[in-house]
Amino acid sequence: MTTTVLTKAPAVRSRTLHTFAAMMARDARVLRRNFVMSAVRIVIQPLLFVFVFAYVLPKVGGGGAGPGGEAFSTIMVPGLVGSSMVLQAMAAVTFPLVMELSGPGAIEDRALAPVPVRVLGLQKILSAVVEGLVAGVLVFPVVLLVHAQGQGPAVSVANWPMLVFVLLAGAVLAAAIGMYLATRIDPRQIQVLFTLVMFPAMMLGCVYFPWSSLDGTPWLQIAVLFNPMVYMNEGLRAVLTPQVGHMPTWAFLTALAVGAAGFVWLAMRSFARRVTQ
Repeated sequence: MTTTVLTKAPAVRSRTLHTFAAMMARDARVLRRNFVMSAVRIVIQPLLFVFVFAYVLPKVGGGGAGPGGEAFSTIMVPGLVGSSMVLQAMAAVTFPLVMELSGPGAIEDRALAPVPVRVLGLQKILSAVVEGLVAGVLVFPVVLLVHAQGQGPAVSVANWPMLVFVLLAGAVLAAAIGMYLATRIDPRQIQVLFTLVMFPAMMLGCVYFPWSSLDGTPWLQIAVLFNPMVYMNEGLRAVLTPQVGHMPTWAFLTALAVGAAGFVWLAMRSFARRVTQ
């Protein structure tokens, strides 16, 4: 009897890992097939922002300085990279999952895979994290290189381990929030959600200004703390442009770690309930 239990456990783990890897490979093929259009969609908005604020305005004499006298290009590098990652990671899991949950039999087909339902949810989060990281890789050279002469961003990595943590934790947080929203919101309202919620979240997510610059408006400085994008952008600002004022390190690290763990738990629980109901 003991021998049977010991031989079955490794077999189950091996089957789970094999199935998990197969699902990741499938999503990777889909991403590769749509890579060009996805890359254009990801890059176009950050490109337009840096083109206007870091190239056009300095050229026409409109100035290119942000809060504290830093070049706008320096202010925007962390914010545009972070916001692009957050939006892509959320969209990568939210829209496909909404279609699968609302379509006839779409999610049931995957739920029949020989793995627990929570493993299926974890795979979707991990796949969205990968897409979020790809978005950051695509956007970074754009916001780094597009600028007028003398308006280049002053970027240097101050802490590599912290950079890796911020990127991973921020992408996980965004993907988990995306899954939670997809399992809790009426599919007919998902477009409205991204229009009425995500646009204000980006405008007030410390993308175009550091959190510390809101000292003169205390109520707004406190209100934006409910925006998860703030912690991602401030974390990147601390490690990429440390000379710019930013949120205390302990604050964004704690928020990213606790937020990622909490929303993964909520998302997995909500996903399992929605799939098995």
